[in-house]
Amino acid sequence: MVTETDIWQWLEDVKDPEVPVLSVVDLGVVRSVNLLEGEAEIIITPTYSGCPAMQIIESGIKSKLAEKGLKKTTVTTVLSPAWTTDWLSENGRKKLKEYGIAPPENEVDKSVLFAKPTIVHCPICNSENTKMVSQFGSTSCKAHYQCNDCREPFDYFKCLR
Repeated sequence: MVTETDIWQWLEDVKDPEVPVLSVVDLGVVRSVNLLEGEAEIIITPTYSGCPAMQIIESGIKSKLAEKGLKKTTVTTVLSPAWTTDWLSENGRKKLKEYGIAPPENEVDKSVLFAKPTIVHCPICNSENTKMVSQFGSTSCKAHYQCNDCREPFDYFKCLR
């Protein structure tokens, strides 16, 4: 008998195609798992409403659950509430840093007068002495940075709230 807990564990094996060290559970795009009479419905929310990886993620979810013996799986995409980096798991944040991508920081409200800019730590040497090179990195959910100490370029997973 398959349980929702089983399905959540299996979904840990479904990787984000853009950041393959993260599972869809780590990323927080899986919102819920519903199981009724051997049929599963997986509710997902994209990181961006036009995220091109969502079709691959949906296919990966269906493939993984079919591999585990579930005959029918429906993947439903919901856009509200919108995905936020708050949904990243702590394990996912750790995996990002180990992979060389700076995880999202608690960014300041840029509308606040005299707000200090967000400090993005280098994932290689942990220096705070970094600079943004481009608001757009290798994917739309990342910005491109460089460390002024170790001189290494790196991506920063943008904070979305």
